[in-house]
Amino acid sequence: MCGLCGEVVFGGDAADVTRVDRMARAMAARGPDGMGVTAYGRIALGHRRLKIIDLSERGAQPMQDTELGLSLVFNGCIYNHAELRRDLIGLGQRFASTSDTEVILKAWAQWGPEAVPRFHGMFAFAVYERDSGRLHLVRDRFGIKPLYLARSADKLAFASTLPALLAGGGIDTSIDPVAFHHYMTWHAVVPAPRTILTGVRKLPAATIRTYERDGSHADVTYWSPSFERSEADLGCSAADWRDQVLEQLRLAVRRRMVADVPVGVLLSGGVDSSVIVGLLAEEGQQNLATFSIGFEAANGEKGDEFVYSDLIARHYGTDHHRIFVPSTDMLAELPNAIRAMSEPMVSYDNIGFYLLSREVSRHISVVQSGQGADEVFGGYHWYPPLAGSNDPASDYAAAFFDRSDSELRQQVNPDYLPQEDESLALVRSHFAAAGASDPVDKALRLDTNVMLVDDPVKRVDNHTMAFGLEARVPFLDHELVELAGRIPPEHKLAHGGKGVLKEAARKVIPSEVIDRPKGYFPVPALKYLEGDTLAMVRDALTGPAARERSLFRPAYLETLFADPKAHLTKLRGSSLWQVALLELWLQEQGI
Repeated sequence: MCGLCGEVVFGGDAADVTRVDRMARAMAARGPDGMGVTAYGRIALGHRRLKIIDLSERGAQPMQDTELGLSLVFNGCIYNHAELRRDLIGLGQRFASTSDTEVILKAWAQWGPEAVPRFHGMFAFAVYERDSGRLHLVRDRFGIKPLYLARSADKLAFASTLPALLAGGGIDTSIDPVAFHHYMTWHAVVPAPRTILTGVRKLPAATIRTYERDGSHADVTYWSPSFERSEADLGCSAADWRDQVLEQLRLAVRRRMVADVPVGVLLSGGVDSSVIVGLLAEEGQQNLATFSIGFEAANGEKGDEFVYSDLIARHYGTDHHRIFVPSTDMLAELPNAIRAMSEPMVSYDNIGFYLLSREVSRHISVVQSGQGADEVFGGYHWYPPLAGSNDPASDYAAAFFDRSDSELRQQVNPDYLPQEDESLALVRSHFAAAGASDPVDKALRLDTNVMLVDDPVKRVDNHTMAFGLEARVPFLDHELVELAGRIPPEHKLAHGGKGVLKEAARKVIPSEVIDRPKGYFPVPALKYLEGDTLAMVRDALTGPAARERSLFRPAYLETLFADPKAHLTKLRGSSLWQVALLELWLQEQGI
């Protein structure tokens, strides 16, 4: 787990090494164990290293093989690197390290882009071919590892974080109108390739992009989830699916144990993280460290789920760490958490993950986490209303969107908006694609390809890597997701959602955790803004920078200020926090 960056010039000029150096230094938190910057004429590569596999300097990056004419920078982890190394040695490749980085390099030499579907893991990497002059940028199937891009007429800069690109300089920081529409509609989700800034794009998940010497490029999508079912699939019983899910999840957890350092778990107390703990215990992991976080109650809403996380910790005898954060500490750390975001993310649990990661990183450097289970197995409340829908796109929007297009146009400065309802158009486009005929399947595919990538997964990466902590997500094992796509929706919607996963979990963990009401990462002080938190938000939205930018209509802001608790989105989020978070993020980035 690391941070990568680089610049390639399309023409005869040399790459700007100082720009790459600035980008690499801006990602020091992602890779506290080492830094490297190397120039090869028209291309320069930079890297920050967090040592997880092969702790020696033989795994340092940028990694170059002069005999093969390949140079590589890589962020992530290839879980099946040992198996691939054995295969490559059998084909005549020679290795100087035990790192997964070198496995990518030699696999590319052996198979070229066809190597990528062989990788089990989370990854973003750039590989430069000396002889052809091509640069290949690659991102894993779910976009677990980020890759941001800034293109000008004659060059391309890329980095693991958007702030690193800003540190490199030369970025158009104006607001992208379509992205702004998505942000205000999709609970701050901005689907690839856009970001909130016009001058920054991101490589879509499951994509191999190849740049030629002249700057032209082509994309290949090497994986996409299928929701089509065979006759055999339709004949499977609920028990059949339960057993298959359990076995595949067990394999996914086992794969993510590979490391040369201890692996812990972020334990919320819900089904998803609890079953990970149970499966690690079954695998015989000793002295498993688990970590839970809680906040002060507000407006009568509890700020922790310790009762459930404590239950699992006691049941498995883990080395459990319970972290309680007073509201004063949360408020003090909010600017740092916002600064750590590559893009503005409005979910309350951002501050939770940030503070949890700070504590966890003092003990270990690798954790497993439960993100992805709700999107893959149908755990959210907007899925059941879609069953049998005659207009699934409209019904999805009615259940999920924070506001309609017409409402949005009454709330924000029209100069920042596109002419059309781009967010609903995006949903309709996704839902119309072949490969998912059932309305619930359409929503699950959209959420797996879009919302998951640019909300929960991005959130976990940004805040764990702010402290050099690697987070692994077994529910996003692509073979598990492929299996889930074959399961008919009724098995997922059963038992209030995630039915088939809950039934699998019953074979592993105590039923008290399974049969509880669904919980979320609670941070009541950000949902019900008052006191010092409300004052901070008001100052951000009425200060000189916000007034000059004028993103939001003054009358709308005054309505929110007058009664923040009365204005919640369909996902029970604070509308005031959503608008404030964007302005706070822009200000923290110096924009």
